[in-house]
Amino acid sequence: MTFDKEKILKYCNKVSENTLMRTLNIEYVDAGEDFLVATMPVNPSVHQPMGLLHGGASVALAESVGSAASMLYVNHEHSEVRGIEIAANHLKAKRDGIVTATAKIIHKGKSIHLWEIRITDENGSLISLCKLTNMVLPKRKSEDK
Repeated sequence: MTFDKEKILKYCNKVSENTLMRTLNIEYVDAGEDFLVATMPVNPSVHQPMGLLHGGASVALAESVGSAASMLYVNHEHSEVRGIEIAANHLKAKRDGIVTATAKIIHKGKSIHLWEIRITDENGSLISLCKLTNMVLPKRKSEDK
C-alpha cells in the first residue's frame, strides 16, 4: 500500500466532523509513515478558570491524534482501535495561540500500539508530553456496538 498524505489528512478531518475534535477545533495537518500531526487553537473555549489551556483539552488533543495515528496501521474493514491508557505531563502554561500535537509510534504490535505525543507551541516549546496506549480489536458488527 502506498502512503498518501493528502488522502490520510482528508480522511482524519472528515471523520472528525460532529465530534469532540470539531468542538475543540482540532485539525489534522501533517502525516508520515510513522507520525501524525494535529493542531488546536488555544482560546477561552479550551481554558480552565485561571485563563490557561486546560490539561483535559491537551489530553483530548493527544488522544485524538494518537488514536487517529493507530488507524493508519490497521485494516479498517477488520479492525478497530480503542485508547486504553493515557498519561500526560503538563510542563508549560499556554494562554493563547496554537498548540501542535505530534504522535510518533514507539511500539507497533498486532494488538497494542504505544504512542508518544509531544504538544508544542508556536516556538517549539514543549507544553505537554503524553503517552497513549491503544488496543487493536476485531471490528464488531454494528448491532454489537
